[in-house]
Amino acid sequence: MPSSRAPGAGEVAAFRGEILDFIGDPATLGDGAHRHFADGMLVLRDGRVAALGPAAEILPTLPAAAAVTDYRGKLILPGFIDTHVHYAQTDMIASYGAQLLEWLERYTFPVEARFSDPEHAREVAGFFLSELLRNGTTTAMVFATTHKVSVDAIFEAAGERGMRLIAGKVLMDRNVPATVRDTADSGYADSEALIARWHGRERLHYAVTPRFAPTSTERQLELCGRLLDEHPGVYLQSHLAENRGEVAWVAELYPGSSSYLDVYDRFGLLRPRAVYAHCIHLAAADRQRMAATGTAMAFCSTSNLFLGSGLFDVQAADDAGVRMGLGTDVGGGTSLSMLRTLDESYKVCRLAGQTLSPLRAFYLATLGGAASLYLDERIGNFDIGKEADFVVLDPAATALLARRMSHTTTLAEMLFAFMIMGDDRAVHATHVLGAPAHLRTHA
Repeated sequence: MPSSRAPGAGEVAAFRGEILDFIGDPATLGDGAHRHFADGMLVLRDGRVAALGPAAEILPTLPAAAAVTDYRGKLILPGFIDTHVHYAQTDMIASYGAQLLEWLERYTFPVEARFSDPEHAREVAGFFLSELLRNGTTTAMVFATTHKVSVDAIFEAAGERGMRLIAGKVLMDRNVPATVRDTADSGYADSEALIARWHGRERLHYAVTPRFAPTSTERQLELCGRLLDEHPGVYLQSHLAENRGEVAWVAELYPGSSSYLDVYDRFGLLRPRAVYAHCIHLAAADRQRMAATGTAMAFCSTSNLFLGSGLFDVQAADDAGVRMGLGTDVGGGTSLSMLRTLDESYKVCRLAGQTLSPLRAFYLATLGGAASLYLDERIGNFDIGKEADFVVLDPAATALLARRMSHTTTLAEMLFAFMIMGDDRAVHATHVLGAPAHLRTHA
């Protein structure tokens, strides 16, 4: 049984089991992109990776006082990374029967209006992050709401859990109800105050967060660019080309722009650490521009299928060389589970006449997501010195999964079974900086 005690300062903690991580993209490096140890050992000191390799080689080198957690029979992976999700929409998952623009009016804006209440924001933030950890996700890029207290709540909850998290106050100064509307100037001032309070504190990062072009005036987008210029290292998150009706609306609101992407480009919002969700209805030139500026895409498969928005083109993104991560996009997305998201991402690729290999899928959920967020020097794999966030998957989590796993003969087959059949039940444990953040205790 794993210990529930966090290692103390300077202590060495070791974890034994089957271990997999990635050092590159399987789409370009093939089998050279991953490291796999059927009986491996992950050694940590002060929450960071100190050693990785075969257990037979590492066990004799451990200090006598080292605590060894035995995860044999299970698979240890770097923690999952969710590059696009809305914590304030936790209570509106599975809201029936609308496409994007109607769905925002009918469900999203009324739900988000409740986050002016700091107690409500704190309760939802705590539940949301506990659910992420229960699903093996240790890092996320998160939309709050237009209310400053909603940002405080999610950062406070993440800090309590030791998580690496990116979040920001939503900016919307037009085309939304007054209960969720700010002004260009108030949004700028609020964002400045929140950046000063939270960015760079513990493992937390701030993201300038215009919801999408239709709900921001040109003045607000201009001030978003100013915030990024004034605060180097701050992120930007928004939405892009999710729905054809949305794309047409942007063309009406911004007739001087050559494309939806060009709206953001005009205000300097394409750059490293800018992440745009969806990116479905784009021209080749738009993808090339995103690649050239170091801008990333978040592939949100369950949301795109649920809202009927369209199919993300993985091959086109790869051909253009765009950074890409995966997003659960709750509440348009239907699960906070990265395993369920991988399942639907595979199906999106098949519907588009493409494929998503199991190794590529788990790369995107770990190191690929870290690279899209420019965090791959800190998290995403088990390189020496990196922060030790990891998930432990149980191949016998359910009777059917165990039965299927008994017929697998390769690593790829095992991973494919996890991504097609797995869910939160397959997550045996989640560790943040080496300490247990979730331990599954029941079947």
